[in-house]
Amino acid sequence: MPKTNNKRPAPRKPNTPPPEKDDLLSQQLCSLALSQDEELRHAIRRYLRQGKDAVLYGAIELARGEDVDAYRLLKETIEEDAGTVVLRKGDGPEMEINAFAIPLFVQSQGGLRETEGFQDEEAYAALLDSFTSAGLEGPKAKVVLVQHAYDLAEMERISASQLNAMVHEAAAALLDKKVAEAPALLRSIAGWQPSAFGAEDEAVELRFLLGFALKRVDDPFYAMPSAGKKQDAWFEARMQRYQDWTVSAAPLVQRCLASASRAAGLRLNFQYQDLFYGALQQGKAEHWMLAMMAEFGAALDAGGAARAVITLVETEEDAALGVQLFGAAGALAHADRRLDVGDDVEAAIEDLRDALATLGIEDITVELTAP
Repeated sequence: MPKTNNKRPAPRKPNTPPPEKDDLLSQQLCSLALSQDEELRHAIRRYLRQGKDAVLYGAIELARGEDVDAYRLLKETIEEDAGTVVLRKGDGPEMEINAFAIPLFVQSQGGLRETEGFQDEEAYAALLDSFTSAGLEGPKAKVVLVQHAYDLAEMERISASQLNAMVHEAAAALLDKKVAEAPALLRSIAGWQPSAFGAEDEAVELRFLLGFALKRVDDPFYAMPSAGKKQDAWFEARMQRYQDWTVSAAPLVQRCLASASRAAGLRLNFQYQDLFYGALQQGKAEHWMLAMMAEFGAALDAGGAARAVITLVETEEDAALGVQLFGAAGALAHADRRLDVGDDVEAAIEDLRDALATLGIEDITVELTAP
Protein backbone atom coordinates (compact mmCIF):
# COMPACT_ATOMS: atom_id res chain seq x y z
CA MET A 1 0.00 0.00 0.00
CA PRO A 2 1.41 3.44 -0.91
CA LYS A 3 2.23 5.71 1.99
CA THR A 4 -0.54 8.25 2.62
CA ASN A 5 -0.05 11.92 3.40
CA ASN A 6 -1.91 14.87 4.84
CA LYS A 7 -2.04 16.77 1.59
CA ARG A 8 -4.16 19.89 1.91
CA PRO A 9 -7.28 19.83 -0.26
CA ALA A 10 -7.40 22.38 -3.04
CA PRO A 11 -9.18 25.61 -2.04
CA ARG A 12 -12.64 26.20 -3.42
CA LYS A 13 -13.44 29.35 -5.32
CA PRO A 14 -16.66 31.27 -4.77
CA ASN A 15 -19.22 30.49 -7.46
CA THR A 16 -21.02 33.83 -7.50
CA PRO A 17 -19.18 37.07 -6.71
CA PRO A 18 -21.00 39.34 -4.23
CA PRO A 19 -22.02 42.87 -5.15
CA GLU A 20 -19.14 45.35 -5.44
CA LYS A 21 -19.61 46.96 -2.01
CA ASP A 22 -19.91 43.63 -0.25
CA ASP A 23 -16.90 42.38 -2.18
CA LEU A 24 -14.79 45.24 -0.83
CA LEU A 25 -15.96 44.63 2.73
CA SER A 26 -15.21 40.91 2.35
CA GLN A 27 -11.68 41.73 1.19
CA GLN A 28 -11.17 44.00 4.18
CA LEU A 29 -12.44 41.33 6.56
CA CYS A 30 -10.19 38.72 4.93
CA SER A 31 -7.22 41.08 5.36
CA LEU A 32 -7.99 41.39 9.07
CA ALA A 33 -7.91 37.59 9.34
CA LEU A 34 -4.66 37.35 7.40
CA SER A 35 -2.99 39.87 9.71
CA GLN A 36 -4.81 38.52 12.80
CA ASP A 37 -5.86 42.07 13.59
CA GLU A 38 -7.64 42.57 16.91
CA GLU A 39 -10.36 44.47 15.02
CA LEU A 40 -11.44 41.19 13.36
CA ARG A 41 -13.84 40.14 16.08
CA HIS A 42 -15.47 43.57 16.31
CA ALA A 43 -16.01 43.61 12.55
CA ILE A 44 -17.51 40.12 12.54
CA ARG A 45 -19.94 40.96 15.33
CA ARG A 46 -20.96 44.15 13.53
CA TYR A 47 -21.71 42.31 10.29
CA LEU A 48 -23.63 39.63 12.19
CA ARG A 49 -25.85 42.28 13.78
CA GLN A 50 -26.33 43.95 10.40
CA GLY A 51 -27.25 40.68 8.71
CA LYS A 52 -24.41 40.97 6.18
CA ASP A 53 -24.01 37.27 5.43
CA ALA A 54 -22.69 38.02 1.93
CA VAL A 55 -19.76 39.88 3.47
CA LEU A 56 -19.02 37.15 6.00
CA TYR A 57 -19.22 34.24 3.60
CA GLY A 58 -17.39 36.18 0.92
CA ALA A 59 -14.49 36.75 3.31
CA ILE A 60 -14.40 33.04 4.18
CA GLU A 61 -14.16 32.11 0.50
CA LEU A 62 -11.37 34.63 -0.07
CA ALA A 63 -9.43 33.34 2.93
CA ARG A 64 -9.91 29.75 1.76
CA GLY A 65 -7.76 30.48 -1.26
CA GLU A 66 -5.23 32.67 0.58
CA ASP A 67 -4.12 31.01 3.78
CA VAL A 68 -5.23 27.95 5.77
CA ASP A 69 -4.69 29.58 9.18
CA ALA A 70 -6.58 32.73 8.20
CA TYR A 71 -9.39 30.63 6.78
CA ARG A 72 -9.73 28.63 9.98
CA LEU A 73 -9.54 31.75 12.16
CA LEU A 74 -12.21 33.54 10.15
CA LYS A 75 -14.56 30.57 9.87
CA GLU A 76 -14.25 29.56 13.52
CA THR A 77 -14.67 33.12 14.79
CA ILE A 78 -17.77 33.72 12.65
CA GLU A 79 -19.30 30.44 13.82
CA GLU A 80 -18.47 31.11 17.48
CA ASP A 81 -19.83 34.66 17.48
CA ALA A 82 -22.91 33.65 15.49
CA GLY A 83 -23.91 31.00 18.03
CA THR A 84 -22.65 32.51 21.31
CA VAL A 85 -23.54 35.91 22.77
CA VAL A 86 -22.27 37.50 25.99
CA LEU A 87 -24.58 40.11 27.53
CA ARG A 88 -25.47 41.90 30.72
CA LYS A 89 -28.88 43.13 31.87
CA GLY A 90 -28.72 46.24 34.01
CA ASP A 91 -26.38 45.78 36.97
CA GLY A 92 -26.70 42.02 36.82
CA PRO A 93 -23.89 39.52 36.23
CA GLU A 94 -22.35 38.95 32.82
CA MET A 95 -24.29 36.20 31.06
CA GLU A 96 -23.54 33.91 28.13
CA ILE A 97 -26.07 32.22 25.87
CA ASN A 98 -25.24 29.76 23.15
CA ALA A 99 -27.08 27.70 20.57
CA PHE A 100 -26.59 23.94 20.87
CA ALA A 101 -27.96 21.02 18.91
CA ILE A 102 -28.26 17.25 19.23
CA PRO A 103 -28.25 15.27 15.99
CA LEU A 104 -30.10 11.97 16.06
CA PHE A 105 -31.02 9.30 13.55
CA VAL A 106 -34.59 8.08 13.78
CA GLN A 107 -35.53 4.66 12.44
CA SER A 108 -39.22 4.08 11.85
CA GLN A 109 -41.71 2.35 9.61
CA GLY A 110 -42.90 4.76 6.96
CA GLY A 111 -40.89 7.73 8.18
CA LEU A 112 -41.62 10.61 10.54
CA ARG A 113 -44.55 12.98 10.05
CA GLU A 114 -43.85 16.63 10.73
CA THR A 115 -47.43 17.33 11.88
CA GLU A 116 -47.05 14.82 14.74
CA GLY A 117 -44.03 16.55 16.24
CA PHE A 118 -44.07 18.14 19.71
CA GLN A 119 -47.76 17.61 20.40
CA ASP A 120 -47.15 16.04 23.82
CA GLU A 121 -46.67 19.03 26.13
CA GLU A 122 -45.97 16.86 29.18
CA ALA A 123 -43.16 15.04 27.38
CA TYR A 124 -41.72 18.32 26.11
CA ALA A 125 -41.68 19.86 29.59
CA ALA A 126 -39.96 16.79 31.04
CA LEU A 127 -37.43 16.76 28.20
CA LEU A 128 -36.65 20.43 28.76
CA ASP A 129 -36.10 19.86 32.48
CA SER A 130 -33.83 16.90 31.77
CA PHE A 131 -31.07 19.10 30.34
CA THR A 132 -30.31 20.49 33.78
CA SER A 133 -31.45 17.59 35.98
CA ALA A 134 -29.29 15.11 34.04
CA GLY A 135 -26.28 17.43 34.04
CA LEU A 136 -26.07 18.26 30.35
CA GLU A 137 -26.24 21.91 31.41
CA GLY A 138 -25.48 23.51 34.79
CA PRO A 139 -28.13 23.37 37.54
CA LYS A 140 -28.46 27.18 37.45
CA ALA A 141 -28.63 27.42 33.65
CA LYS A 142 -31.81 28.36 31.84
CA VAL A 143 -32.57 26.22 28.81
CA VAL A 144 -35.12 26.53 26.06
CA LEU A 145 -35.66 23.91 23.37
CA VAL A 146 -37.31 24.70 20.04
CA GLN A 147 -40.49 22.64 19.69
CA HIS A 148 -39.50 21.36 16.28
CA ALA A 149 -37.15 18.64 15.03
CA TYR A 150 -35.11 20.22 12.24
CA ASP A 151 -34.17 18.25 9.16
CA LEU A 152 -30.77 18.72 7.54
CA ALA A 153 -31.97 21.17 4.89
CA GLU A 154 -33.52 23.43 7.54
CA MET A 155 -30.32 23.45 9.58
CA GLU A 156 -28.18 24.24 6.55
CA ARG A 157 -30.45 27.15 5.57
CA ILE A 158 -29.82 28.94 8.88
CA SER A 159 -27.23 31.59 8.04
CA ALA A 160 -24.70 32.99 10.50
CA SER A 161 -26.59 36.27 10.99
CA GLN A 162 -29.91 34.46 11.35
CA LEU A 163 -28.47 32.15 14.01
CA ASN A 164 -27.10 35.19 15.83
CA ALA A 165 -30.56 36.80 15.73
CA MET A 166 -32.10 33.56 17.04
CA VAL A 167 -29.66 33.54 19.98
CA HIS A 168 -30.61 37.14 20.83
CA GLU A 169 -34.31 36.26 20.60
CA ALA A 170 -33.83 33.29 22.94
CA ALA A 171 -31.91 35.47 25.39
CA ALA A 172 -34.70 38.03 25.44
CA ALA A 173 -37.27 35.33 26.16
CA LEU A 174 -35.21 33.74 28.95
CA LEU A 175 -34.25 37.02 30.62
CA ASP A 176 -37.59 38.78 30.35
CA LYS A 177 -39.70 35.70 31.15
CA LYS A 178 -42.40 36.81 28.75
CA VAL A 179 -43.57 35.92 25.28
CA ALA A 180 -41.62 37.96 22.76
CA GLU A 181 -41.60 38.04 19.00
CA ALA A 182 -39.02 35.75 17.45
CA PRO A 183 -39.10 36.25 13.68
CA ALA A 184 -35.66 34.75 13.03
CA LEU A 185 -36.53 31.62 14.99
CA LEU A 186 -39.90 31.24 13.27
CA ARG A 187 -38.25 31.70 9.89
CA SER A 188 -35.83 28.86 10.68
CA ILE A 189 -38.73 26.39 10.81
CA ALA A 190 -39.10 26.16 7.04
CA GLY A 191 -40.58 22.66 6.93
CA TRP A 192 -39.09 19.28 6.13
CA GLN A 193 -38.08 18.15 2.68
CA PRO A 194 -40.65 15.79 1.10
CA SER A 195 -40.19 12.14 2.02
CA ALA A 196 -40.21 9.32 -0.51
CA PHE A 197 -40.86 6.60 2.08
CA GLY A 198 -43.88 4.39 1.65
CA ALA A 199 -46.06 3.32 4.56
CA GLU A 200 -44.28 -0.04 4.86
CA ASP A 201 -40.75 1.21 4.23
CA GLU A 202 -38.06 1.02 6.90
CA ALA A 203 -36.90 4.64 7.15
CA VAL A 204 -33.78 6.15 8.74
CA GLU A 205 -33.90 9.95 9.01
CA LEU A 206 -31.58 12.59 10.45
CA ARG A 207 -33.13 15.16 12.76
CA PHE A 208 -31.72 17.84 15.07
CA LEU A 209 -32.96 19.04 18.45
CA LEU A 210 -32.07 22.73 18.69
CA GLY A 211 -31.81 24.57 21.98
CA PHE A 212 -30.32 27.58 23.77
CA ALA A 213 -28.59 27.62 27.15
CA LEU A 214 -28.22 30.79 29.25
CA LYS A 215 -25.80 30.87 32.18
CA ARG A 216 -23.45 33.14 34.07
CA VAL A 217 -20.06 33.55 32.45
CA ASP A 218 -18.43 32.58 35.76
CA ASP A 219 -20.68 29.53 36.39
CA PRO A 220 -18.31 26.94 37.97
CA PHE A 221 -20.22 24.07 36.30
CA TYR A 222 -18.62 25.01 32.97
CA ALA A 223 -15.10 25.58 34.34
CA MET A 224 -12.87 23.04 32.60
CA PRO A 225 -9.76 21.94 34.55
CA SER A 226 -6.32 22.56 33.08
CA ALA A 227 -4.79 19.87 30.89
CA GLY A 228 -4.00 16.58 32.56
CA LYS A 229 -5.79 13.78 34.37
CA LYS A 230 -8.32 16.15 35.93
CA GLN A 231 -9.33 17.43 32.51
CA ASP A 232 -9.60 13.88 31.16
CA ALA A 233 -11.80 12.92 34.09
CA TRP A 234 -13.93 16.04 33.56
CA PHE A 235 -14.63 15.09 29.94
CA GLU A 236 -15.24 11.44 30.85
CA ALA A 237 -17.80 12.45 33.49
CA ARG A 238 -19.47 14.79 31.01
CA MET A 239 -19.67 12.04 28.38
CA GLN A 240 -21.05 9.56 30.91
CA ARG A 241 -23.80 12.01 31.90
CA TYR A 242 -24.72 12.45 28.24
CA GLN A 243 -24.80 8.71 27.58
CA ASP A 244 -27.01 8.20 30.64
CA TRP A 245 -29.27 10.99 29.39
CA THR A 246 -29.73 9.38 25.96
CA VAL A 247 -31.18 6.33 27.72
CA SER A 248 -33.45 8.15 30.16
CA ALA A 249 -34.59 10.81 27.69
CA ALA A 250 -35.21 8.47 24.74
CA PRO A 251 -38.89 7.80 25.64
CA LEU A 252 -39.50 11.55 25.99
CA VAL A 253 -37.90 12.26 22.60
CA GLN A 254 -39.98 9.50 21.05
CA ARG A 255 -43.15 11.15 22.38
CA CYS A 256 -41.99 14.52 21.03
CA LEU A 257 -41.35 13.14 17.54
CA ALA A 258 -44.45 11.05 16.91
CA SER A 259 -48.05 10.46 17.98
CA ALA A 260 -48.79 8.25 20.96
CA SER A 261 -49.63 5.28 18.72
CA ARG A 262 -46.31 5.46 16.84
CA ALA A 263 -43.85 6.87 19.39
CA ALA A 264 -42.81 3.56 20.96
CA GLY A 265 -41.95 2.15 17.54
CA LEU A 266 -39.24 4.73 16.91
CA ARG A 267 -35.62 3.65 17.34
CA LEU A 268 -33.21 6.46 18.16
CA ASN A 269 -29.47 6.76 17.64
CA PHE A 270 -28.20 9.91 19.37
CA GLN A 271 -25.06 11.72 18.22
CA TYR A 272 -23.21 13.99 20.64
CA GLN A 273 -24.54 17.30 21.92
CA ASP A 274 -22.46 20.16 20.57
CA LEU A 275 -22.66 23.84 19.71
CA PHE A 276 -24.72 24.56 16.58
CA TYR A 277 -22.03 24.28 13.91
CA GLY A 278 -20.24 21.35 15.52
CA ALA A 279 -23.51 19.40 15.73
CA LEU A 280 -24.39 20.29 12.15
CA GLN A 281 -21.03 19.07 10.84
CA GLN A 282 -21.24 15.92 12.94
CA GLY A 283 -24.72 15.11 11.63
CA LYS A 284 -23.74 15.76 8.00
CA ALA A 285 -20.65 13.56 8.24
CA GLU A 286 -22.53 10.66 9.80
CA HIS A 287 -25.41 11.08 7.34
CA TRP A 288 -22.98 10.82 4.40
CA MET A 289 -21.28 7.77 5.90
CA LEU A 290 -24.57 5.93 6.46
CA ALA A 291 -25.70 6.71 2.91
CA MET A 292 -22.43 5.37 1.53
CA MET A 293 -22.69 2.22 3.61
CA ALA A 294 -26.27 1.64 2.48
CA GLU A 295 -25.30 2.02 -1.20
CA PHE A 296 -22.22 -0.16 -0.86
CA GLY A 297 -24.13 -2.75 1.17
CA ALA A 298 -26.73 -3.06 -1.59
CA ALA A 299 -23.94 -3.37 -4.17
CA LEU A 300 -22.30 -6.16 -2.15
CA ASP A 301 -25.61 -8.01 -1.86
CA ALA A 302 -25.92 -7.92 -5.64
CA GLY A 303 -22.28 -8.41 -6.63
CA GLY A 304 -20.71 -10.53 -3.89
CA ALA A 305 -17.17 -10.10 -2.57
CA ALA A 306 -15.44 -6.84 -3.42
CA ARG A 307 -12.38 -4.69 -2.84
CA ALA A 308 -12.22 -0.93 -2.27
CA VAL A 309 -9.86 1.74 -3.57
CA ILE A 310 -9.60 5.16 -1.89
CA THR A 311 -8.17 7.98 -4.00
CA LEU A 312 -7.77 11.74 -3.72
CA VAL A 313 -10.01 13.51 -6.23
CA GLU A 314 -9.05 17.12 -6.92
CA THR A 315 -10.49 19.85 -9.12
CA GLU A 316 -9.72 23.57 -9.32
CA GLU A 317 -12.52 24.29 -6.86
CA ASP A 318 -12.73 21.27 -4.57
CA ALA A 319 -11.15 18.12 -3.21
CA ALA A 320 -12.59 14.82 -2.01
CA LEU A 321 -11.69 11.28 -1.09
CA GLY A 322 -13.15 9.01 -3.74
CA VAL A 323 -14.15 5.49 -2.70
CA GLN A 324 -14.53 2.98 -5.53
CA LEU A 325 -15.96 -0.50 -4.94
CA PHE A 326 -14.86 -3.26 -7.34
CA GLY A 327 -16.26 -6.76 -7.73
CA ALA A 328 -15.28 -9.66 -9.92
CA ALA A 329 -17.14 -8.15 -12.88
CA GLY A 330 -15.84 -4.59 -12.44
CA ALA A 331 -16.94 -1.39 -10.68
CA LEU A 332 -19.91 -1.80 -8.33
CA ALA A 333 -20.33 1.58 -6.61
CA HIS A 334 -18.61 4.92 -6.03
CA ALA A 335 -18.84 7.72 -3.44
CA ASP A 336 -16.94 10.97 -2.83
CA ARG A 337 -16.31 12.38 0.64
CA ARG A 338 -15.71 16.11 0.25
CA LEU A 339 -12.74 17.60 2.10
CA ASP A 340 -12.42 21.10 3.48
CA VAL A 341 -9.24 23.13 3.59
CA GLY A 342 -7.04 21.90 6.43
CA ASP A 343 -8.99 18.66 7.01
CA ASP A 344 -7.01 15.77 8.49
CA VAL A 345 -6.86 13.46 5.47
CA GLU A 346 -5.38 10.58 7.48
CA ALA A 347 -8.29 10.72 9.97
CA ALA A 348 -10.83 10.81 7.12
CA ILE A 349 -9.20 7.75 5.53
CA GLU A 350 -9.33 5.85 8.84
CA ASP A 351 -13.04 6.67 9.17
CA LEU A 352 -13.61 5.24 5.69
CA ARG A 353 -11.56 2.15 6.54
CA ASP A 354 -13.69 1.53 9.65
CA ALA A 355 -16.92 1.91 7.67
CA LEU A 356 -15.74 -0.41 4.91
CA ALA A 357 -14.57 -2.98 7.47
CA THR A 358 -18.04 -2.89 9.03
CA LEU A 359 -19.38 -4.01 5.64
CA GLY A 360 -16.89 -6.88 5.61
CA ILE A 361 -14.52 -5.32 3.06
CA GLU A 362 -10.96 -6.20 4.03
CA ASP A 363 -9.12 -5.56 0.75
CA ILE A 364 -8.68 -1.76 0.87
CA THR A 365 -6.10 0.14 -1.15
CA VAL A 366 -5.24 3.81 -0.64
CA GLU A 367 -3.82 5.63 -3.67
CA LEU A 368 -3.03 9.31 -3.04
CA THR A 369 -1.08 11.50 -5.43
CA ALA A 370 2.15 13.10 -4.26
CA PRO A 371 1.91 16.64 -2.83
